[in-house]
Amino acid sequence: MARFYCTIPRLWRRLKHCINERILLIRITYMTLFYNSFTTWNTVLDTGMEPLFWFVDRFAKYLGPIFVVAVIILTSSVVLIVYIYLLPDIYTRSMAWVYFHLVFGHWLLVNIVFHYYMGVCTSPGHPPQSVPEIASICKKCIAPKPPRTHHCSVCRKCILKMDHHCPWLNNCVGHFNHRYFFLFMFYMWSGTIYVCITAYDLFKQEFFRNEELAYPAAVYPLHMAHKILGRPATHTTTEDTNNSTKMYEDYYGDIPNKWLHNCVIYEFLLCSGVIIALGALMMWHTRLISRGETSIEVHINSKECRRMKKLGLVFKNPHSFGALQNWKIFLGFKDARTFLWRVLLPSRHKPIGNGVTWKTSTYDLNNPQLLVL
Repeated sequence: MARFYCTIPRLWRRLKHCINERILLIRITYMTLFYNSFTTWNTVLDTGMEPLFWFVDRFAKYLGPIFVVAVIILTSSVVLIVYIYLLPDIYTRSMAWVYFHLVFGHWLLVNIVFHYYMGVCTSPGHPPQSVPEIASICKKCIAPKPPRTHHCSVCRKCILKMDHHCPWLNNCVGHFNHRYFFLFMFYMWSGTIYVCITAYDLFKQEFFRNEELAYPAAVYPLHMAHKILGRPATHTTTEDTNNSTKMYEDYYGDIPNKWLHNCVIYEFLLCSGVIIALGALMMWHTRLISRGETSIEVHINSKECRRMKKLGLVFKNPHSFGALQNWKIFLGFKDARTFLWRVLLPSRHKPIGNGVTWKTSTYDLNNPQLLVL
């Protein structure tokens, strides 16, 4: 009996060891299906984003025209409200301001329409059949890719100096239309600020209705909370209901006042939202242009910078020539005169270079602060 009891723990240890071995074998077999020595968190993230990529590949080409129509409708509605309501309100104050708004407002409008049309209709550029300088081979097109060229899964083509595929343009942003895209953002952002400043007095009158505010208008939700929490509890009487109904009818009694109220609030809130969203996007692209990068290259350069840092080296972007020179190359101007004609006014001039071969900068190893072109 003693021998029998001594064998039980040994059998249990063997059984446990056998089970652990089987579990480890299953785990290793499972991991070999998804893991190898090249797997990184970027690969895991790309794999997790595959459903989103699948959706973009299948439906982005159908959403693009819808977004373009939405931009046209929303912009047209803002312009119509300015003509119908804001300009007559300015006319009652000063005729000189009317002339200013007609000149300045139409300068912004012409630039917005021109750059948006060119951004939509201008091809971003595609690699030619014969590529003098090959950076890699496109796995989708099975064709050589020049430097800074990337494949767009929506357009199903390689794009020269690709930044991203913009659904609002229904087009890729690349070498030949990148300037149109950025200037459209800038002028649209400036236009929405201009509309908000112009419509603020009328918006304040229509939205707040000359109500005394406990807090500044910029933090109106605090005023609403103060009004709700600070109001004493009272019972609503028939007389109060009749008075409220009469005030509503007096305010919205005629259709023009109701339209004015709705249109001014709609325009101000729409433009305020565009200022925030478009301003953040424009700041991001301003940073990229100043550094001589695109939205794709910023991730590539960041990864390369981390790799070089581990080796004790410093990575320098070969396509950056300094912030000022990067902007001159991007906008295509050399002096104040060309800046006036090519940036402040609509211009169809082509960007510097052909998008296939690129001039690069080199850095003096003995003096990292000195840029040698």
